[in-house]
Amino acid sequence: MTQNPLRVPALIAGLALLLPLAGQAGPDENVLTIEDQTIGTDVPGPEGGPLDHLYSGWRFRTAETQSLQTDDFENPAFTAVDQAEELWSTVDGAAEKSCESCHDDAATSMKGVRAAMPKWNAELGKPHTLETQVNQCRTDRMQADPWKWESGQMLGMTAYIGLQSRGMPVAVQTDGPMESWIAKGKEIYYERVGQLDMACSNCHEANYGKMIRADHLSQGQINGFPVYRLKWAGLGSIHRRFKGCMSNIRAEPYKVGSDEFIALEAYVASRGAGLSVETPSVRN
Repeated sequence: MTQNPLRVPALIAGLALLLPLAGQAGPDENVLTIEDQTIGTDVPGPEGGPLDHLYSGWRFRTAETQSLQTDDFENPAFTAVDQAEELWSTVDGAAEKSCESCHDDAATSMKGVRAAMPKWNAELGKPHTLETQVNQCRTDRMQADPWKWESGQMLGMTAYIGLQSRGMPVAVQTDGPMESWIAKGKEIYYERVGQLDMACSNCHEANYGKMIRADHLSQGQINGFPVYRLKWAGLGSIHRRFKGCMSNIRAEPYKVGSDEFIALEAYVASRGAGLSVETPSVRN
């Protein structure tokens, strides 16, 4: 049975406006610096988008969580990143190749990759996420077994690749064959689902900057994924976060890697165009 939309404010009972945003970015609160890289945490929203200003999820975290992200030595995600750096040059599969065999130094060849994902692939006939691109390289070029979406190898590798784009603005393609996928993702984003009859926008547009339970609602930006969540005690993918949100509103989640989640990822990435890549970020 469809819930009464007027119940939504009651379902987010206890929301208290957070003023100012939690970020402690120093003299210029719109940016932070990580390892001499400038990261934009507040930029104008893309033309035609639903938000006038985009705020990184970093801005809504406690000072303690923020400091974990901004120090690569303390950032708990870097254990997985370091392991993935070793995997980059590790030969695997019948072709006896490694990632490095084709792509050489990741700092050069992978720069900008995360910022443009998901990206249209004509051979595939659909957008590639970073995860599907990694697995295509493994199966087609290395003749190795694919990695599971939430495996340690996949999360570490996507974090390592994403790190090479840190500080670069998110800039996914929105025209051409990507247009219909982004439109589908937008439809999913605004569709009310589940027993709580809620959409992504109810939290991440109508109520961002407010508090729900013991946490602050962000704009739901994905520029820091894969993200190390203290709640998970490990890294998690964009699709894991989507799945968790759907479960929270008592809806039947789509599967990780599904066309629905790929479309949603494409739309949410376009919605956050201009924010800097922060991979690997740290969140509550």
